[in-house]
Amino acid sequence: MKADPPHILCVNPWVHDFAAFDFWARPLGLFTIAAILRQNRVRVSFLDCMNRFHPRKTNPVKVYWDGRGPFDKTQIPLPRALEADLGHVSKKFTRYGALKEWIEQDLLAMDRPDLILVTSLMTYWATGVAETIALLKKIFPDVPVVLGGIYATLCETHARKYSGADQVITGPAEPVLADLVETYTGFTLNEMPDPADLDTTPFAALDLQDAIAYAPILTSRGCPFSCEYCASSFLEPRLRRRSPENVFQELCHWHNNFQVKNFAFYDDALLINPERYAFPLLERIIDEKMDIFFHTPNALHIKEISAKAADLMFKAGFKTIRLGLETADFSSHRHDIKVKRNEFFTAVDHLRTSGFAKDQLGAYLLCGLPGQNLDEVDASVNLVKGLGLTPVLAYYTPIPHTPMWADAVKNARFDITAHPALTNNSLFPCVRSQQDLDRISQLKKIVK
Repeated sequence: MKADPPHILCVNPWVHDFAAFDFWARPLGLFTIAAILRQNRVRVSFLDCMNRFHPRKTNPVKVYWDGRGPFDKTQIPLPRALEADLGHVSKKFTRYGALKEWIEQDLLAMDRPDLILVTSLMTYWATGVAETIALLKKIFPDVPVVLGGIYATLCETHARKYSGADQVITGPAEPVLADLVETYTGFTLNEMPDPADLDTTPFAALDLQDAIAYAPILTSRGCPFSCEYCASSFLEPRLRRRSPENVFQELCHWHNNFQVKNFAFYDDALLINPERYAFPLLERIIDEKMDIFFHTPNALHIKEISAKAADLMFKAGFKTIRLGLETADFSSHRHDIKVKRNEFFTAVDHLRTSGFAKDQLGAYLLCGLPGQNLDEVDASVNLVKGLGLTPVLAYYTPIPHTPMWADAVKNARFDITAHPALTNNSLFPCVRSQQDLDRISQLKKIVK
């Protein structure tokens, strides 16, 4: 066993995209790993390439009331590997996040780490991961770099070949973390969470940030559904839950100690089995009269929105409700329809009756699916608007290891297997005709 705890650098890489905005998007998994390391006396540093509050920033930081805001951005050339397919695209390819010279200066001022852990989120942000790792290797050429996260898991072969990492791990990092640290540093992690009990996992180390504009909260891992377009069941094969009391204590921790007011639920199944999980949590928040706001960017399951659920969410301080509607064609057998027409109408009625205003309620509608008839999207937009809700177009991203992937590959207008960036939803890879692309542009305007 190494006598002295190691210095481990945790890195949130740049995003390369045609458009990006901080819609409550933080690397929660990386912060959780950092918390486990700190619990074991490891010295942890955090490099956030997406830092909206970078200390070298001179312009005022734009922060909306709910904690969201725009990233800094720098236009960059399209990667050579994408020029053949995307050279005609008029959209500007951009590095989102802190300026490159700022990040390089941060690294140069840092003590040499013993190990670098890099996370990855969207699969189509692969080039941002590669650029980040290249800079890490430039500054610390002899320090091992391990890549994990969503891109690493879903595009393992590509990540091993092109990311530049010394090792790529797939799936949740907690089960392999102790072995990684011991292999690369010789240090033994003695305090590890029990995978069967999420309450044993320490609160994510959000305080490593320069500012906490909002706190992401995950009350469960996994999802009971297996939607054709979604990789959740591949990334987290089983549903695991934290106790309501453990989640409540985390909310108190960030609110009382760090004055955090906005919380974003990252759950895929927040309202599943509510009598045992969500309701006790919400009732505790109400009883304690906590003055905090909640947002649901990952969407709520509509069938679970009873009158009681709507009432508790309103009283607890939910401000942004997103419903996972997907389509208002309730007769469709093409997708995994999880809600019937009357269930949707009833849920909306419960939300409105409980006190939610129109501008707080939105419904996600899938757009750009393989072979999708846009008449269905148009009708769905009209129905949602007619109910006084905001239609939110969710543009389809083809994702490996999902049931729809093979259909997406067959219907795509270029070879989406060649590079993860070609699956970017802003490119509408499975929309084949210019007529449909033009129609989607019109739908965007209607929604706005």
